[in-house]
This record gives sequence, structure tokens and C-alpha cells, in this order.
Amino acid sequence: MGNLCQISSIFTLLLLSLEMFISWSWWFEGHSQVRDKVVRTILTVFVPTLLLLWYKKSKAQLPPGPYGLPIVGYLPFLRSNVQEKFIEMAHKYGPIFCLQLGSKLHVVVNSMDLVKVVTHDLDQTFANRNPKLSALTISYGGLNVVWSNKAYWRKMRRILVSQVMSNTNLNACQTFRTHEVRKMVNEVYTKTGTKVNINEIAFETELNVVTSMLWGNSKSGEKNDCGDMLDGFREVEFKIVQLLGAPNISDFIPWLSWFDLQGIQREMHKQWVHLDKIFDNIIEARITANAKKMEGAVDEDGRKDFLQIMLELKDQTDTLSSLNIDQIKALLMDMVVAATDTVSTMVEWVMAEILNHPRIMREVQDELTEVVGMNNIVEESHMVKLTYLDAVIKETLRLHPATPFLIPRCTDETSVVGGYTIPKGSIVYINVWGIHHDPKNWTNPLEFKPERFIKSGKWDYKGNNMEFLPFGSGRRICPGVPLAEKMLMYILASLLHSFEWSLPKDEEFELSHKFANVTRKSKPLIAIPFQRLPETSLYF
Repeated sequence: MGNLCQISSIFTLLLLSLEMFISWSWWFEGHSQVRDKVVRTILTVFVPTLLLLWYKKSKAQLPPGPYGLPIVGYLPFLRSNVQEKFIEMAHKYGPIFCLQLGSKLHVVVNSMDLVKVVTHDLDQTFANRNPKLSALTISYGGLNVVWSNKAYWRKMRRILVSQVMSNTNLNACQTFRTHEVRKMVNEVYTKTGTKVNINEIAFETELNVVTSMLWGNSKSGEKNDCGDMLDGFREVEFKIVQLLGAPNISDFIPWLSWFDLQGIQREMHKQWVHLDKIFDNIIEARITANAKKMEGAVDEDGRKDFLQIMLELKDQTDTLSSLNIDQIKALLMDMVVAATDTVSTMVEWVMAEILNHPRIMREVQDELTEVVGMNNIVEESHMVKLTYLDAVIKETLRLHPATPFLIPRCTDETSVVGGYTIPKGSIVYINVWGIHHDPKNWTNPLEFKPERFIKSGKWDYKGNNMEFLPFGSGRRICPGVPLAEKMLMYILASLLHSFEWSLPKDEEFELSHKFANVTRKSKPLIAIPFQRLPETSLYF
């Protein structure tokens, strides 16, 4: 009788938790058919399994955290404002806390000292990934740098860093950046006095630079091999980023993954098919050209683009360097998606903050006038002298970090952090958003004050200063930082030196966030450019 009562109690708790989960979770709003399907599936198929696997209390001392419900854990209580919720929890539970989300334990690290433990002292232990199903779909099963693990990750990162992000290669590609940024300035000039979408122009510029480096004809100014195939790519990428950030019940309760109840994997597969077709066409065209010994893969100085280098690695017998076609496409996906999205998003945020602070805009433009001159255009050689603009960019990255929790890590063995046990397989978030907004780390943290980055020379993007981690730290730091830094400075300096900017009077200006994997503006930034330089010839 006691067992029956216990089973009855468990079943009642299960029903209550399911009801709360389905009714409270934000991703089922407006999807009643999906909601009903979830309930039927769990009750008719998975109840026995879930009851057998119901929470077992661990003898280890886990980090503190809120209680959840059977089966679903704390999932029903999370809302879309995860950043604010985690900050509240950090105030309540301290520098590290945990949440049971479905079947997986999630640990959130909020203090500089503990971030250093995770990203430096125990970096190797915390260097794995636990990819979402949508991430596995778009990355050819985790074959890229972002989502791969351990030895395989080291191989792919080494190839990416040595062949694309090295100083030698970035310097060799300067003509691509110069050509595309000047083309951007000319395009904006044609729209003088009219509304311009800042994210859109930055995205197109960065996309052209990246594709030129990866597979474009190496002679500056000539059209990329992909022709018009990348038309509409911005919308595809936005969809990819949205799907990567969408909460998916299949990730939290793996037994449901086969059903893809929210359709996230199916939708991501559509985006993958679109990009995979582009990559196939580009690769096949290059292989054909190589077979006919045609020009295009090598420029007049003998420099090879990234695709040519990878195709040559494909033919090697050395397993440490060899690549197959899917690995090549996974690396292309990494560069095209990650580089373009991050840079265009941050250009938009920087311009938004500058437009919101006229004094700061005047100081940035005064510096540009002094360094560049009103009868000259911005060159990359000017970048090292633009200390105030650099401080403005860093302050923007502090207030609006591109990835507020970075890419979650996963432990490959049980470890101790801050006196608490972190079980093997736990998913670990580094709360960059919280650290960047913590009054213990920053005076008046909500104030936009670029001057705080000028007073000391310790600020950079290498992840050694735990107060400032916009691109991460340790071995999992973003490998694309060198290109992102160059393009952010170059695009912004060119836009601010060549044009005066104003906000449309008929549109409301705001700085609110739209949180996902990437911190976007809730409303796109629309601004109006006006000619600033005296000579019209400088715009052509």
C-alpha cells in the first residue's frame, strides 16, 4: 500500500510538473497543438522511463541553487530574460550556482575568481562542449571549431588559426578589407540624407571580406566565385542564430529528441541545406578549376585562399592535417556565420551608443580629424592611433557582450570549483553579462563611460583580465578575435569619419536587448548619414 501511495504521489507530481511546464514555458506560447502533442507523448511513451530515472540525490556537495520539479527541473520557471534572472540568482546564491534543467545539470559561474579556475586552472577539464541538437545539425555533426571536442578540436583550431587568422595571412588580405570598406562608404554616400540600416551595411561588408579571404578570387575588386548565391544570406544567418538560441525541449529531455516536437531541428536542417548547396557549388567549381589549372586560387604574389589550402590538405595522407569535404565545409560554416554575425551586431551596438551620446560622438570624430585629416580617408594604418574609438568599442562590448554566457562548456570529469563538486557532464556557463555589469568590478556599471578603458593599458581581448571577457578566455577563447578587432575598428572609423549621423525623428530610439546566443538590439538601428568630408572625390 505504501508503494502504491508513493507511486501515486510521484505520478501526481509528474502531472503537476508537466502542466506547469507546458503552461509556463515561453516557447509554447501560441502553439497549442505542439503543447498537446508534448503532453501525450510524455504520458503515453516516457512516463515509466522518466519515473525510473527520477531525481536521485547526490552525496556530493553541489553548488547551491533553486529547487525544481520532477522530470523538468527548473525549466518552467525560466523566462526569456535569462540574463536578469541569473543576476538575481547570483545575488541570492553567490558566485556559483546550479539548476537542474530537464535531465542535465547546468552550472553558472559569476565571479572573476571562479572564472579563472574554469578557464585557466582547470581549463582542460572544462574545455569540452555539449552541443545542442540544432548546433550539431548546422555544424555537420560537430565537425567545426565551435562545437567540437578535445583532440579533434585542437586539430581544427590549429588549421583555422594558422591558415586564416595568422598575422601573415591577415596582413596579406588587407586589400580585401580596404576594397570592401571603401565600397561600403560609397554605398552609404549614395544614400545621403535617407535612412540606413546599420546592421545591414556592416553585415554585407564583413561578409564580402570573409568570403574573399575564404574562397573569393584573390585579385581585389573582382567578384567572388559564389556570384549571387549569397543573396539573402543575412536572413538565413539570422534564422540560424535564432534557432541556436531557441530553447529546445529535446535538448533538456533527450528521450524526446526523436520527435522534434518544436520543429527546431527540421527548421535548422532547411538552413543547413541552403548553405551546404552553396559550399558544394563553390568547392566543385574550385576542384574543376584546379583540374584544368585555371587561375583564381592563387594571386599574382602566390598567395592561396583558405579553400585552396584546405583542398590541398584533403589530399594529404597525414591524419593530423588531412581533411575531408564535410570538415572543410564545417570550417567554412564557422567563418561565414560566426565572423559576419558578431561584427555586424557589434557595429550596430557601437553606433547606437555613440548616437545616444552626442559628446562621445564629437570626441570620436575630433580624434579621427586629428589622426586621419579631413582631406583624407581612413586607412588601417590609422587604427593604432585611434585610442578613444578603441575605448568606445571596448565599453560597448562591456555593456553589450556579443555572447552573454559565451558558448557553454562541458566537464569531462568530476571537479571541484569554489569548494563545490561539479559532476562530470555538467554544462557550465560563464556569466560574462553578470561580470561586466557587477558593481564590484565596475564603478557605475550601467553608465556608458569609454574613459574607463583609457586610464589603464591592461585592457585587451586576450581573456587574461577576468573583469573583461567579451570573447572568452582560455583555450576556448574565440579564434576569430584578430579579424573581428580589425573589422570593427575599420568599419566604425570609416563610417564616423566620412559621415555625420542623426536619428530619424519619426522613429523611437531605444537600447533594449534581445537575448539569445547573441545579444542583439530589440529594434534595428536606423540612422541618416550626411556628407562630412569636404571633397566629394573621397567617397569614390
